[in-house]
Parts: sequence; structure tokens; C-alpha cells
Amino acid sequence: MNIVILAAGMGKRMRSALPKVLHPLAGRPLLSHVIDTARTLSPTRLVVVIGHGANKVRETVDAPDVQFAVQDKQLGTGHAVQQALPLLDPSVPTLVLYGDVPLTRASTLKRLVDAAHGGSYGVLTVEVDNPTGYGRMVRNAKGDVMKIVEQKDASPDELEITEINTGIIVTPTRQIEAWLASLKNDNAQGEFYLTDVVERAIESGVVVVTAQPDTEWETLGVNNKMQLAELERVHQRNVAYVLLESGVKLADPARIDVRGTLECGADVSIDVNCVFEGKVTIGDGVTIGPNCVIRDASIGAGTRVDAYTHIEGGVTGEKVVLGPYARLRPGAKLGNEAHVGNFVEVKNAMLGHGSKANHLTYIGDADIGARVNIGAGTITCNYDGANKFRTVIEDDVFVGSNTQLVAPVRVGCGVTIAAGTTVWKDVGENKLVLNEKKQISRNDYVRPAKKKV
Repeated sequence: MNIVILAAGMGKRMRSALPKVLHPLAGRPLLSHVIDTARTLSPTRLVVVIGHGANKVRETVDAPDVQFAVQDKQLGTGHAVQQALPLLDPSVPTLVLYGDVPLTRASTLKRLVDAAHGGSYGVLTVEVDNPTGYGRMVRNAKGDVMKIVEQKDASPDELEITEINTGIIVTPTRQIEAWLASLKNDNAQGEFYLTDVVERAIESGVVVVTAQPDTEWETLGVNNKMQLAELERVHQRNVAYVLLESGVKLADPARIDVRGTLECGADVSIDVNCVFEGKVTIGDGVTIGPNCVIRDASIGAGTRVDAYTHIEGGVTGEKVVLGPYARLRPGAKLGNEAHVGNFVEVKNAMLGHGSKANHLTYIGDADIGARVNIGAGTITCNYDGANKFRTVIEDDVFVGSNTQLVAPVRVGCGVTIAAGTTVWKDVGENKLVLNEKKQISRNDYVRPAKKKV
């Protein structure tokens, strides 16, 4: 089977310089969702018809299994399919999809393809309460499809029809070339409609069959930002239901966004307004507080992620405590039972088993051993303005508050660093490190008073 995806339109109603099919749904372009679904059907040829913003669309979805046909002038859906014909295998049928209809299930498409086996022409249709704006399926008294009529060309009686054309069709490939060549654009839009091919097929003696999706939202397309937002919620609701069915506890299924893949173990609990991006894996018994953003991360079993924590590319062991307001950046790795608390940032660094940085700290480009306590206000000074350097803190070190560690530097096992110390030289094991300071107290000091206005 060939699959052709029409993705050449401008999308004027989106009011955006970005081609319509590249607007994101669940963090990925609309067109990418359609291509992924098409791939599940193992097509012989997969062709995307591009036009408006062709170079940008090509760059975004280019892949070894994707071919591109260019529709320089957008003259209608029939004309678009014509551009793809030279790239198709004429010995197998062709399924036509749309780059702005992202949620059609593969099972629905397979149902349509199966219905059209043996050389029939298949149309995916759906019954709707309000068919305004859609092409109507016109049938005869026996129920046979006679034609598809667009809204602007429909008679009053035809406007009452509630079975609509979704635009998704499967057709014999050899015949459609002639059918498309015979199309005329004498309609309200002045375009060559793919919908008119139905009449050509009937005239040629080809049987026209229909199939229906399980749900109406599978056939909904995007023409403006409101429709995009509505489909986003449909998609997220579907994802939430799958998570609930797998045993994940969601505080509110309407307030979760998954923009990638989310794999959860048993007894996972997720509070409201959490966003998951890229590939996220969550172990058994993890609890995630409200308003967290987690991207491309792996969270170990029994971990607690408190509110407003941001994780990007981080990996945690088991029984870790994060947040609130913690941030793990790429390369952050936390051992079992590590604690990273409020307003602590970890980047390209490792904290060993049971190590803790609970308050107001930056740990960057560092290797920290087990059972290390890092006091509030500690900073690893890893950047000299041109290059990054690493800090190494071995096991059982106590780092006092407001400490600066100037990399490259190594602190040996069991060292105690006094509060307010700047460490710029390596320290051997089991030493006390401090900067000598002289504290002065004056008895004759008078505190300044505010001037009265």
C-alpha cells in the first residue's frame, strides 16, 4: 500500500508564519503524528506532499522512508494527489491522509483499507450532529454512495445530510491517475477536489465503500489555534486515561500534559499541572508533586519529587528526595537516598548515596561521594569564562554554608569545610578547612537613622 499525506496548505487561519502542519500537538508537529501512524501500516511508499513552507516542512520530517512531492500552487486536494503519483507503486492501492488531522487511529485506517480490498474505492465517513463546513455523503435510496458534495456547492436538501466526508480515502492507484486528470474546478472554490473522484470511480464501475471511526475526534483537523487547543486536550485526555488504566494515580486527569512518552511503574502518584516531555521513565512508588516539569529523565523507585521541581536529562536512584523548587539539568545523576532541596541546581554532576544539598546551592561539573552534606549557599565555581572544570568531593565530607569550591579542586574523604570558606586548593583526608578571618566588634558604633521628610 502507498500512503500519501497532504501537507502543502498555508493555514491562513492559524495566523502564523509557521506552516500549519508544523504546529505542535503534545510537543510534536501535527505532521509527525500522521507520519508515525502511517508507519504502523508498513506502507510500500510513504509520500508527503509539501507546498507552503516546503523547505521547513522537509527539514522537520525528513527521514529515509519519507519521499516528498511538491505542490507549487495549492490548487486543491485532487491536484495535490496528482503531484505524488510519479512516486507511487501503481500495483498497490493508495491511502490518502492529511497532515493536519493528527489523531486518526491506525485501527481505523486498517478498517478502511480492509473495506476497500479487491479494488474498491474507500471513503472514511462519520456521522456528526453539526455537519456545517463539511462535504456531505450523498447516497441513493439503496444506500449506495453517489457523490460527495462540498458545503458551498450543496443544495438545501443536501445540507441536511449528517454523514460527512473526512477526506481520508483509499483508492486503486492505476485508475486514479485518469480520474484526477478528468477533474474540473468549476466549483465555488475554483479548486480540483479529490472528493469529485468518487463520481469518476462510480462511472468507471468501481464499487465505492465506506468505513467509520470509533470516535468523531479521530477525524478532526486543525484550521485555527482554537481547534489546535481542543485537539491537544483530546490527546491529553486519552493519554491520561491510559495512565489511569495502567494504575497511575492522577490528581486530576484534565491537568496533565505528556509531550513524548511516559512510562510508569506501580503505585505512581502524579499531582496537578505536571508536564512530561521527551522520554520519561518513573519507577515504582514515585510521588510527583504539583507543577513539575520533567524532560528526558529517569526517576528511581520510591523517589519523592516535590512541587515546582524541574528535571531535564536527570537520572535518580531510589528513594531520592527532590525539591520543592529543585532543578536537575542534563548530566545530573543522583545516587540512592540523595536529597536535592529547594533552590538547588545540579548540572553535569553526580551526588553519591545519601548525599544532601538541601538549600540554595549550585553544583555543576562535580563528582560528589556518599554521605556528603552540602550547606546552604554553596557554589562550585566551575567556569573561568572560557572553560569548565570539575570539582571532586569524596565520601563523608561536611561542607559548611556559603562555601565556594574553585575548580579544578579535590576534597578528600572526611574533610570538614567551615562556613564561608573559599576552597581553591586540593585538601587531603580528614582535615578542617577554613579561611582565617578577623572579627572586629566596636562599642562606639551608631546605627544610621532615617531622615524624616
